[in-house]
Amino acid sequence: MKHLLGRLGAELRATAGGLPSTYWYLWTGTLVNRLGSFVVPFLALYLTRERGFRVEEAGLVVSLHGAGGVLAGLVGGTMADRVGRRTTLVAGLWLGSAAMLSLGFARATWHISLSAFLLGLLGELYRPAVSAAVADVVRPEDRPRAYGLLYWVVNVGFSIALPLAGLASRFGYQVLFVADACTTFLYGVLVWWKVPETRPARSPEPREESRRPPSLAPFGDAVFLSFALPIVLTSLIFAQSSVTLPMDLTSNGMSTTTFGTVLGLNGVLVVLLQPFAGRALGGMRRASALAWASALTGLGFGLHVLGANPGLAALAVAVWTLGEVAQAPVGAAVVADLAPADQRGTYQGAYYMLWALSACLAPTLGAWVLGHHGPRALWGACLAVGLFAAGWHLAIADARRRRLDTLRLTRSEVSAALD
Repeated sequence: MKHLLGRLGAELRATAGGLPSTYWYLWTGTLVNRLGSFVVPFLALYLTRERGFRVEEAGLVVSLHGAGGVLAGLVGGTMADRVGRRTTLVAGLWLGSAAMLSLGFARATWHISLSAFLLGLLGELYRPAVSAAVADVVRPEDRPRAYGLLYWVVNVGFSIALPLAGLASRFGYQVLFVADACTTFLYGVLVWWKVPETRPARSPEPREESRRPPSLAPFGDAVFLSFALPIVLTSLIFAQSSVTLPMDLTSNGMSTTTFGTVLGLNGVLVVLLQPFAGRALGGMRRASALAWASALTGLGFGLHVLGANPGLAALAVAVWTLGEVAQAPVGAAVVADLAPADQRGTYQGAYYMLWALSACLAPTLGAWVLGHHGPRALWGACLAVGLFAAGWHLAIADARRRRLDTLRLTRSEVSAALD
């Protein structure tokens, strides 16, 4: 273990080299924010235990939060391009902090529901702005490792926040809401203090895309849309870890403690492996890396058909975690290359929206398949969908390659990475 941690530290130092200070302020703020991510994982539990909601009522409130997150991708991305990354970050983080406090002190059902929706909308506005700012300040060839490190620190913070939340909840759930709001507010303070505006100057020449609403521009881009389909399919599979996976494994005899340990392997592996992902994927075409990510995600969830044996379940988690590790640094880097410089926020917002939309739809779809057709059908479908998404990534590679080759003739900010 000591040797592994030493290797991890050395790889982190090598991976972190050459990234600008603005990136590190965003990275640090993300860590601070995620260290206080106490509320959302416990939201349904809080509503049923503390506020007396029925399970279906709690599910509706959680869905409202998810719906706000879907809109946050569009609104946050458009704001990042129109009013600037810095303004969007500060406004989103501070308003999200206020929405968190509103939810924590709400008692009426309408107040709780409205606050949950606003928390999803306002609390997630910052995400597209962060991704756009990273594309602004990081050299094209360094973007995959920059996005990979950002994803890594999200998982580090979250893995620390979960046990802290469990301890803090002993003093009452109000403590969780206040602490979460404080760390979000502090991220905004750090941005206001240290992060300059990074948005490139807007081009004076009107483009064809400007005729449609700015937030919808990516959905008029055929290459982006073809890239979006397998991303949505893969994220639908991945989101099964939040609802149907615990339902299936615990109903087949796995204790909640054992399930928590098995699922915790996901966070541990992301923390240990993500810093090495950039080097491992560096010589691979991005379409191939994305195809492997989808295939491993489908295969991993497909392996859950083997049942609730802890060892086999841990093996399945390890396989789909490899898919997650491969996906994280590559997907956002592809979006950064496809986006015009003055629409980076919009494109990153659309990319985030794909994941948020999947998180909203996946529990309902997965629960329906599990309830009507059983676990074999659910996990078999995950395998089939993952393999289909992998094949789609490979099938669309040539079209994206031609687009990027054309863009490189006129745009220096497009990376030289092979698709």
